[in-house]
Amino acid sequence: MVRLTLDLIAKNSKLKPRKEETTSQYLKKITHINFSDKNIDAIEDLSPCKNLSVLYLYDNRISRMTNLNYATNLTHLYLQNNCISYIENLRSLKKLEKLYLGGNYIAVIEGLEGLEGLRELHVESQRLPLGEKLLFDPRTLHSMAKSLSILNISNNNIDDIRDLEILENLNQLIAVDNQLLHVKDLEFLLNKLMKLWKMDLNGNPVCLKPKYRDRLILVSKSLEFLDGKEIKNMERQFLINWKASKDAKKISKKRNSKTEGASNSY
Repeated sequence: MVRLTLDLIAKNSKLKPRKEETTSQYLKKITHINFSDKNIDAIEDLSPCKNLSVLYLYDNRISRMTNLNYATNLTHLYLQNNCISYIENLRSLKKLEKLYLGGNYIAVIEGLEGLEGLRELHVESQRLPLGEKLLFDPRTLHSMAKSLSILNISNNNIDDIRDLEILENLNQLIAVDNQLLHVKDLEFLLNKLMKLWKMDLNGNPVCLKPKYRDRLILVSKSLEFLDGKEIKNMERQFLINWKASKDAKKISKKRNSKTEGASNSY
């Protein structure tokens, strides 16, 4: 068992204290802590590190998100590939911008209320029980509605992402290797997410549907990259012209049908 303590931080820090500095003064200066892949299984009280802004704890054995409430200046938190089941004890991290939680055991994205500055959330590849899918608590989605710009939910057995419509400032959505099936659901979402310029859905069944790419390009003016491939102006304009021509033919056909009907009636 290895616990992240103040002593451990002091021993391993590249930032060395001056002769006249107390331990408290020295710890207060630390802004970055990197203890990735060190068999860490618990975080102890690190409250003297008041100016900590970036904390790397990925590839460890941490099961609980504890003793982080002191880190009010934290902007980046890396906790991917641990043993975490619940998102908890983060509500005081008002300055948090990027949160990395991929490769854990989280079944519900929750507990992020109040993190009004959160711009990136990475929760890909959760180790879920067979048949389960990653879910979103509506309260957490609502709390991220105006701030979140990048969301990675890849490889989580997800079959519906319409709930993400509330994320009005989302500009990048990575949802590869899920179970998304219906183009209509994606058209609905793209009609709501007016700032989305990059979406990657590779590995979903929906990608095999006829005219899948064409339909999504037509419904979104903001989308610039779809499944790793750039949407060029020529491609979009061709589809717009093709749809306009198709719609015009439909209208013409309806008019002709009405005219013929009226003529036969006469």
